[in-house]
Amino acid sequence: MSAIQVSKIQQVKLAVFDVDGVLTDGKLNFLADGSEVKNFNTLDGLGIKLLAQAGIKTAIITGRRSPQVERRAEALGIDYLHQGREDKLIALQELWLDTGFTAEQTAYIGDDLPDLAAIRAVAFGATVNGGHQFVASHADWCTHRTAGNGAGREFCETILAAQGKLESLLSEYL
Repeated sequence: MSAIQVSKIQQVKLAVFDVDGVLTDGKLNFLADGSEVKNFNTLDGLGIKLLAQAGIKTAIITGRRSPQVERRAEALGIDYLHQGREDKLIALQELWLDTGFTAEQTAYIGDDLPDLAAIRAVAFGATVNGGHQFVASHADWCTHRTAGNGAGREFCETILAAQGKLESLLSEYL
């Protein structure tokens, strides 16, 4: 990671996540009754909790609506949840207006074309290993881990490390 990227990440006070293809593996699983099943990774969940411990607010902006996402966001203490929003940049701009955060204070991670404008609008725009190549070509950074397999945690820890907060948070577990 370049010194410029690190300096941008040091200003981050809001971390925003897409869900399908970032916090899940992107597969849509439906039961016979039509209900949807989502698989979340506990690595990502603890990463989000570590951000909160460090004073970084968190948000989800997702194109689909799902009661599972609502439950997961509540369980993790996600500060802001916006579902059913394919217009990710507009949702992000609304979030800034509502909260007072700015683009310079925001990191965003997404995986596909609906995320691209948001990724490009923030201080630190990231994507996941295995996400769309065009998105990766415009992101500041790409995870080593894949979606639903700890990519969200890697994003969280990258922010925390750049801000010099990761080691002290991890040392609490020794």
